[in-house]
Amino acid sequence: MRSYLTTFLIFISWCCSSQANEKQPRILIAYLSRTNNTKAIAEIIQQYVGGSLVAIELVKPYPEDYKTIVDQVAKENETGYLPPLKTKIEDIRQYDFVFVGFPTWGMQLPPPVKSFLSQYDLSGKTIVPFNNHAGYGVGSAFDTVKKLCSKSKILEGFSIKGGIERDGILFVMEGEKEKQARDEVKKWLKKINLAK
Repeated sequence: MRSYLTTFLIFISWCCSSQANEKQPRILIAYLSRTNNTKAIAEIIQQYVGGSLVAIELVKPYPEDYKTIVDQVAKENETGYLPPLKTKIEDIRQYDFVFVGFPTWGMQLPPPVKSFLSQYDLSGKTIVPFNNHAGYGVGSAFDTVKKLCSKSKILEGFSIKGGIERDGILFVMEGEKEKQARDEVKKWLKKINLAK
């Protein structure tokens, strides 16, 4: 009788833990990163909330030269061109939360991120934007995320100063700066009730 009771209790415990696991929100962390600063923030977020990490990549990558990319992005923004993405999400429906990370380009949301948000039906999902910038802030990017995801719940975004590609200051999320970024990300995730 005792062994039957023990087996029964183990079974009940397993069922409860299975149900608890099923209720865990499924998280996607998609990011665009040219100098790896946004990627570093995405990785910090993943350490705190879990989830799948996916880089937003183009079919035809942007040129290496900074001035050339600035001109190309300005034209894309003027014309509303959405560059085709190499990145494919198999089943976006499985995710409850979609973190979307990007640098500020020309004080706007980068065209590849517009492509990403326009390509998938994110209705009913919770969208969590995060950003790094060269010192001028997020510009209109968070507002554009809200417009493109009008049928989604948008949580308060996160923004941090990263590198300054224009001045040749590229990857900065290391050492003391990485520690500061980690502290700020943790504080933000607690504020929006997503820290584990």
